[in-house]
Amino acid sequence: MEWLFVSLASMLAGFVDAIVGGGGLILVPAIFAAFPHAPPATLLGTGKSASVWGTTMSAWQYGRRVRIPWGPLTPAILVSFAGSFAGAWAVTVISSDFLRKLLPVVLVLVLIYTLLKKDMGRNHAPRFTGRAETLMACTIGLVIGFYDGFFGPGTGSFFVFLFVRLLGYDFLNASVSAKLLNIATNVAAIVLFSLKGHVWWHFALPLALANVMGSMLGTYMALRHGTGFVRSIFILVVSVLILKTGYDAFLR
Repeated sequence: MEWLFVSLASMLAGFVDAIVGGGGLILVPAIFAAFPHAPPATLLGTGKSASVWGTTMSAWQYGRRVRIPWGPLTPAILVSFAGSFAGAWAVTVISSDFLRKLLPVVLVLVLIYTLLKKDMGRNHAPRFTGRAETLMACTIGLVIGFYDGFFGPGTGSFFVFLFVRLLGYDFLNASVSAKLLNIATNVAAIVLFSLKGHVWWHFALPLALANVMGSMLGTYMALRHGTGFVRSIFILVVSVLILKTGYDAFLR
């Protein structure tokens, strides 16, 4: 029953993550609920080892329909990997507890800004070109990559928001860019977890298959319904993240 429950959760996580990120909001609590006595690092490593395949499939599907700006994104991917690895190392020497109370506040500000700026992310109008675009993408990759390795919740949504707000991408183009950087941050974490033996590979495989199935459906829906649909799902996911992180920070 645990396998079935978590596999269904992985499929739903893949669906949501493919559209706008935030799949960890579904998969991580499901794994922790199904295996309450397992080491947290093992559960996190197993979850990332499954979800990275859904994210990769989604990025590939998007790439067939949306032009990917490889120029600025290629160095940003490498910087995101390094940032995530540094964040994962930092959490071994510095407590991340202070972020628990700060995160819901930041997410509320993101939600309010998105709701007030009704046209934000509807049109694809990049603000930068060349070296300036690359520098901005790398900055986003470094900061959010470090955050993903150090703490993690809402990483995909932060990537999307910053690509829309700072680079002027629409939600669809921001989503595919976020996927590519999120793959890098996940791989960095997986490498670290694997080296320390914190991945159940026999369990990660069925979860990965379920995640890929959900991801394919989510990508299809996003490409079919466009930017407005992705924006609506973004608002929904950020709202749920606020409730979840707010509960964890102030009520639990």
